[in-house]
Amino acid sequence: MEWAMSLLLNNPSVLNKARAEIEKHVGHDRHVEESDMCNLPYIGCIIKETLRMLPPGPLLPHESAEDCTVGGYHVPKGTILLVNVWAIQNDPNIWGDPKTFRPERFEGLEGYRDGFKFMPFGFGRRGCPGDDMGMRLVGLCLGSLIQCFEWKRTGESQVDMSEGIEGISISKAINLMAICRPRATMSNLLSRL
Repeated sequence: MEWAMSLLLNNPSVLNKARAEIEKHVGHDRHVEESDMCNLPYIGCIIKETLRMLPPGPLLPHESAEDCTVGGYHVPKGTILLVNVWAIQNDPNIWGDPKTFRPERFEGLEGYRDGFKFMPFGFGRRGCPGDDMGMRLVGLCLGSLIQCFEWKRTGESQVDMSEGIEGISISKAINLMAICRPRATMSNLLSRL
Protein backbone atom coordinates (compact mmCIF):
# COMPACT_ATOMS: atom_id res chain seq x y z
CA MET A 1 0.00 0.00 0.00
CA GLU A 2 2.76 2.43 0.93
CA TRP A 3 4.66 1.80 -2.30
CA ALA A 4 1.48 2.06 -4.40
CA MET A 5 0.45 5.35 -2.76
CA SER A 6 3.98 6.71 -3.18
CA LEU A 7 3.96 5.85 -6.89
CA LEU A 8 0.48 7.38 -7.31
CA LEU A 9 1.55 10.62 -5.63
CA ASN A 10 4.54 10.81 -7.98
CA ASN A 11 2.25 10.10 -10.96
CA PRO A 12 -0.90 12.21 -10.48
CA SER A 13 -2.25 11.37 -13.96
CA VAL A 14 -2.40 7.70 -12.95
CA LEU A 15 -4.17 8.65 -9.71
CA ASN A 16 -6.71 10.72 -11.66
CA LYS A 17 -7.33 7.89 -14.12
CA ALA A 18 -7.97 5.49 -11.22
CA ARG A 19 -10.34 7.97 -9.57
CA ALA A 20 -12.25 8.41 -12.83
CA GLU A 21 -12.63 4.63 -13.13
CA ILE A 22 -14.04 4.44 -9.60
CA GLU A 23 -16.43 7.34 -10.20
CA LYS A 24 -17.70 5.73 -13.40
CA HIS A 25 -18.31 2.27 -11.95
CA VAL A 26 -19.02 2.93 -8.25
CA GLY A 27 -20.01 6.57 -7.93
CA HIS A 28 -20.34 8.64 -4.76
CA ASP A 29 -23.31 7.02 -3.02
CA ARG A 30 -21.53 3.96 -1.64
CA HIS A 31 -18.07 2.68 -0.81
CA VAL A 32 -16.02 0.51 -3.12
CA GLU A 33 -16.80 -3.13 -2.38
CA GLU A 34 -14.97 -6.33 -3.20
CA SER A 35 -17.60 -7.14 -5.84
CA ASP A 36 -16.65 -3.90 -7.65
CA MET A 37 -13.07 -4.97 -8.25
CA CYS A 38 -13.92 -6.86 -11.45
CA ASN A 39 -15.16 -3.52 -12.85
CA LEU A 40 -12.03 -1.65 -11.74
CA PRO A 41 -9.27 -3.25 -13.83
CA TYR A 42 -7.07 -0.15 -13.75
CA ILE A 43 -6.78 -0.42 -9.96
CA GLY A 44 -5.56 -3.98 -10.55
CA CYS A 45 -3.04 -2.71 -13.10
CA ILE A 46 -1.70 -0.20 -10.56
CA ILE A 47 -1.21 -2.97 -8.00
CA LYS A 48 0.47 -5.26 -10.53
CA GLU A 49 2.81 -2.53 -11.73
CA THR A 50 3.73 -1.72 -8.13
CA LEU A 51 4.43 -5.41 -7.48
CA ARG A 52 6.45 -5.62 -10.70
CA MET A 53 8.67 -2.74 -9.72
CA LEU A 54 8.88 -3.61 -6.02
CA PRO A 55 8.07 -7.27 -5.38
CA PRO A 56 7.34 -8.09 -1.72
CA GLY A 57 9.91 -10.90 -1.74
CA PRO A 58 12.68 -9.96 -4.18
CA LEU A 59 14.57 -13.24 -3.69
CA LEU A 60 12.68 -16.54 -3.71
CA PRO A 61 14.49 -19.67 -2.50
CA HIS A 62 13.88 -22.96 -4.31
CA GLU A 63 15.52 -26.32 -3.73
CA SER A 64 16.44 -28.32 -6.82
CA ALA A 65 14.56 -31.63 -6.75
CA GLU A 66 17.10 -33.28 -9.05
CA ASP A 67 20.42 -32.58 -10.73
CA CYS A 68 19.95 -29.89 -13.37
CA THR A 69 21.70 -27.19 -15.36
CA VAL A 70 20.88 -23.52 -14.79
CA GLY A 71 22.55 -20.87 -16.91
CA GLY A 72 25.20 -23.37 -17.97
CA TYR A 73 26.07 -24.36 -14.40
CA HIS A 74 25.59 -27.85 -12.98
CA VAL A 75 23.28 -27.71 -9.96
CA PRO A 76 23.24 -30.84 -7.78
CA LYS A 77 20.01 -32.17 -6.29
CA GLY A 78 19.19 -30.48 -2.95
CA THR A 79 20.90 -27.17 -3.78
CA ILE A 80 19.07 -24.05 -2.64
CA LEU A 81 18.70 -21.64 -5.57
CA LEU A 82 17.67 -18.02 -5.12
CA VAL A 83 15.44 -16.71 -7.90
CA ASN A 84 16.00 -12.97 -8.23
CA VAL A 85 12.40 -11.91 -8.89
CA TRP A 86 13.34 -8.22 -8.69
CA ALA A 87 15.91 -8.61 -11.50
CA ILE A 88 13.47 -10.53 -13.72
CA GLN A 89 10.66 -8.02 -13.19
CA ASN A 90 12.96 -5.05 -13.81
CA ASP A 91 14.90 -6.49 -16.76
CA PRO A 92 14.88 -3.99 -19.68
CA ASN A 93 15.07 -6.92 -22.13
CA ILE A 94 11.71 -8.17 -20.84
CA TRP A 95 9.98 -4.96 -19.73
CA GLY A 96 10.31 -1.83 -21.86
CA ASP A 97 11.46 1.10 -19.73
CA PRO A 98 11.22 -0.89 -16.45
CA LYS A 99 11.97 2.07 -14.17
CA THR A 100 8.89 3.96 -15.38
CA PHE A 101 5.63 3.42 -13.48
CA ARG A 102 3.24 2.47 -16.27
CA PRO A 103 0.20 0.44 -15.10
CA GLU A 104 -1.12 0.32 -18.66
CA ARG A 105 1.43 -2.40 -19.46
CA PHE A 106 -0.89 -4.83 -17.62
CA GLU A 107 -4.10 -3.86 -19.43
CA GLY A 108 -5.71 -6.76 -21.27
CA LEU A 109 -3.59 -9.50 -19.68
CA GLU A 110 -5.51 -12.57 -18.57
CA GLY A 111 -5.00 -13.18 -14.87
CA TYR A 112 -2.09 -11.25 -13.49
CA ARG A 113 0.86 -13.42 -14.42
CA ASP A 114 2.65 -13.22 -17.72
CA GLY A 115 4.66 -16.41 -18.06
CA PHE A 116 7.70 -16.23 -15.83
CA LYS A 117 8.16 -12.49 -16.36
CA PHE A 118 5.88 -11.49 -13.46
CA MET A 119 5.89 -13.53 -10.27
CA PRO A 120 5.75 -11.31 -7.18
CA PHE A 121 4.28 -14.14 -5.09
CA GLY A 122 6.34 -16.97 -6.51
CA PHE A 123 4.94 -19.49 -8.94
CA GLY A 124 3.32 -22.89 -9.12
CA ARG A 125 2.44 -25.07 -6.19
CA ARG A 126 4.98 -23.36 -3.97
CA GLY A 127 3.67 -19.87 -4.69
CA CYS A 128 2.31 -17.77 -1.86
CA PRO A 129 -1.08 -19.15 -0.80
CA GLY A 130 -2.23 -15.65 0.15
CA ASP A 131 -1.64 -13.97 -3.22
CA ASP A 132 -5.33 -13.82 -4.20
CA MET A 133 -6.34 -12.50 -0.79
CA GLY A 134 -3.54 -9.94 -0.87
CA MET A 135 -4.51 -8.70 -4.32
CA ARG A 136 -8.16 -8.34 -3.26
CA LEU A 137 -7.40 -6.66 0.04
CA VAL A 138 -4.92 -4.18 -1.44
CA GLY A 139 -7.35 -3.44 -4.29
CA LEU A 140 -10.19 -2.76 -1.88
CA CYS A 141 -8.05 -0.58 0.40
CA LEU A 142 -6.43 1.33 -2.46
CA GLY A 143 -9.80 1.84 -4.14
CA SER A 144 -11.28 3.20 -0.90
CA LEU A 145 -8.38 5.60 -0.33
CA ILE A 146 -8.67 6.94 -3.88
CA GLN A 147 -12.46 7.15 -3.75
CA CYS A 148 -12.76 8.92 -0.40
CA PHE A 149 -9.77 11.28 -0.21
CA GLU A 150 -7.89 13.92 -2.17
CA TRP A 151 -4.18 13.14 -2.01
CA LYS A 152 -1.13 15.30 -2.55
CA ARG A 153 2.53 15.36 -1.66
CA THR A 154 3.71 17.37 1.35
CA GLY A 155 5.91 19.52 -0.88
CA GLU A 156 6.85 20.16 -4.47
CA SER A 157 9.46 17.41 -4.67
CA GLN A 158 8.68 13.82 -5.59
CA VAL A 159 8.02 11.25 -2.87
CA ASP A 160 11.33 9.60 -1.96
CA MET A 161 11.37 6.09 -3.43
CA SER A 162 14.59 4.94 -1.74
CA GLU A 163 14.54 1.34 -0.61
CA GLY A 164 15.38 0.33 2.95
CA ILE A 165 17.73 -2.52 3.80
CA GLU A 166 15.83 -4.14 6.68
CA GLY A 167 14.19 -7.54 6.45
CA ILE A 168 13.59 -9.85 3.52
CA SER A 169 11.01 -7.64 1.80
CA ILE A 170 11.60 -4.33 0.05
CA SER A 171 10.59 -1.56 2.43
CA LYS A 172 10.74 2.19 2.00
CA ALA A 173 13.80 3.84 3.54
CA ILE A 174 11.67 6.89 4.43
CA ASN A 175 8.04 6.34 5.38
CA LEU A 176 5.44 7.97 3.17
CA MET A 177 4.19 11.35 4.34
CA ALA A 178 1.25 12.76 2.40
CA ILE A 179 -1.62 15.20 2.78
CA CYS A 180 -5.12 13.81 2.46
CA ARG A 181 -8.47 15.52 2.77
CA PRO A 182 -11.94 14.00 2.49
CA ARG A 183 -13.35 14.58 -0.99
CA ALA A 184 -16.29 16.99 -0.95
CA THR A 185 -18.34 14.57 -3.07
CA MET A 186 -17.88 11.88 -0.44
CA SER A 187 -18.73 13.92 2.69
CA ASN A 188 -22.25 12.45 3.07
CA LEU A 189 -20.94 8.90 2.77
CA LEU A 190 -18.01 9.49 5.11
CA SER A 191 -20.24 11.14 7.75
CA ARG A 192 -22.23 7.87 8.05
CA LEU A 193 -19.20 5.91 9.24
